[in-house]
Amino acid sequence: MAKKDPYAALRIREFNIFLLVRFVLVFGWSMQFIVIEWQVYTLTKDPLSLGIIGLMEIIPAFTMALFAGHIVDQKEKRNLLATCIAAFSLISLGLFLLTWDVVVEGWTTKTILYSIYGLVFFGGFLRSFFGPTIFSLVALIVPKKIYPNAATWNSSTWQMAGVLGPAFGGLSIGWIGVHWSLCIIFGLVLLSLFILFQIKRKPILNPKIGEPVIQSLKEGVRFVFKTKAILGAMTLDMVAVLFGGAIALLPVFAQDILKVGSEGFGVLRAAPAVGAFLTMLVTAYIPISKNAGMKLLAAIFGFGVCIIVFGLSSVFWISLLALFFSGMTDGVSMVIRQTILQIKTPDNMRGRVSSVNSMFVGSSNELGAFESGITAKYMGTVVAVVFGGTMTLLTVITTGLVSPSFRKLDLTKDIEAHENDE
Repeated sequence: MAKKDPYAALRIREFNIFLLVRFVLVFGWSMQFIVIEWQVYTLTKDPLSLGIIGLMEIIPAFTMALFAGHIVDQKEKRNLLATCIAAFSLISLGLFLLTWDVVVEGWTTKTILYSIYGLVFFGGFLRSFFGPTIFSLVALIVPKKIYPNAATWNSSTWQMAGVLGPAFGGLSIGWIGVHWSLCIIFGLVLLSLFILFQIKRKPILNPKIGEPVIQSLKEGVRFVFKTKAILGAMTLDMVAVLFGGAIALLPVFAQDILKVGSEGFGVLRAAPAVGAFLTMLVTAYIPISKNAGMKLLAAIFGFGVCIIVFGLSSVFWISLLALFFSGMTDGVSMVIRQTILQIKTPDNMRGRVSSVNSMFVGSSNELGAFESGITAKYMGTVVAVVFGGTMTLLTVITTGLVSPSFRKLDLTKDIEAHENDE
């Protein structure tokens, strides 16, 4: 049976192409993010400037999210993703030019910094479309009965790219510098666009094409707030990520506390993704749909503990292990959350539900980066990280106490129902 086959989704050719597109794209995107973090902190030596990077991305991503979800549900997904990738290539090209001495000769540091922020802002606008489009496209490639397996491999690919992208980015800064690192990123984005066209166009499953925007948005939001499993998973992860945003302060730890340079920065940045990737490989063989609510609570609690340990550590290998185990717990959380969303969301509103999810969870990464930058500036870097981890623990405890139905959440019956439908 499909549920016993850990490679069920990988037996679908277009799903493998999709994974390759996502790997190359996320590799480039995550590499670009840490290269820009490094460049901005090098220019300013101010942790608040790292928080502003997050703020510049979250403003357009959050404000456009619902509207983007409406558009995704109305449009063909393959071509819409191609448009997003093409636009993203312009951002990569712009960042490459902003780090070229020939181009920025005579520019002030403030002008360069604001230009970088401007491109990050444009990237936030695009990001509001990326998440819903990718979430919707994968559901059109694989049958419903193997959604959990597809979610595992999809998330694993995302994490693998998150491992290699930051690690390579940190190393490439030392080897070839920021400028040529950004040139490599530009090439990767164009490569992902070329690979994407190996996937055929997909049908639009929304029966309400041309539906008024306001009505469409209300329907999507109403569905999320009515579905307690989705709402609970989104809320829990949002608050945890918001206050557990230690990753945004890694340049400070690498340069000023652990003193490990750009290579150490790349290793630290990759450590959580290594842990998450290994966890996701295990979940392909050992499904975690049974008692999903309790497993999600336990995973995020463990994540909070790891963040506190990282904040208190001044020893490189302890910090590395703390980030590695934070990734392992986050990997469990990600697989469970993606399974909940894929299983509980009807085909005709995947874009809108994914957009609401991006408002809850995706945007909280950048908002968490801003929160970390603010608290680091006024409370100190170590205190900021420990405070964030503590708030994560309190969130998990509160959720577990006030929501017994979420503690009892089990996805086994939902998965069996989809298999019977097939």
